[in-house]
Amino acid sequence: MSEHDRHHSNHPQAIKRTTLQKSDVPGTNYETVFGIAEIAPNADFASHTHPGTESGYLMEGSLTHDVEGQPTREARAGDSVFIPAGVPHSGRAGPEGAKILSTWVVEKGKPLASPAEPLLPQHD
Repeated sequence: MSEHDRHHSNHPQAIKRTTLQKSDVPGTNYETVFGIAEIAPNADFASHTHPGTESGYLMEGSLTHDVEGQPTREARAGDSVFIPAGVPHSGRAGPEGAKILSTWVVEKGKPLASPAEPLLPQHD
């Protein structure tokens, strides 16, 4: 967990990220990172970006997701999420927490996640 996550959460270990596999995208400066993010019950996750796209599937629990330029979205087990490259996003896990299986296609040599300025709420 990054220092940013640690200071912007109501739980000392709010997010646990487990990398399952990394592989190069042939002919590019990108790699695919496949992993699981587990978010503690009712924990906030701070605004951050990725140096590439994120595609995720919510395996367990629920979360409220704020993505810059989009309305706030509620996601439950069975829902998928997509975050464009470099777009700030944040949120909060539901009362059971959340477990997300994600694939990030990111630039090699850059951190998987970087802190971003807090988002202003968007409305439908």
